[in-house]
Amino acid sequence: MDDREILDNIGGLVSEERNLRDRSTRETGLSADEKSRLRTVEAQLEQCWDLLRQRRALSEFGEDPSGAKVRPAGEVEGYQN
Repeated sequence: MDDREILDNIGGLVSEERNLRDRSTRETGLSADEKSRLRTVEAQLEQCWDLLRQRRALSEFGEDPSGAKVRPAGEVEGYQN
């Protein structure tokens, strides 16, 4: 996966996250499945951003960006930019 594909994936996840967050503020809120999906989307976003940062760091230091790997969600959750 290259940077463009990662950014496209991020764009799709951000759209889905916004949709779910908008729906969560309505009177009916989110169903249990939708809440679960929102948590999954948030974790996937963190993983994508982490992967993109890894790739850019490798590239910046003259290494092959394809060496970057998706880290487990628990490992990247809560990272600060």
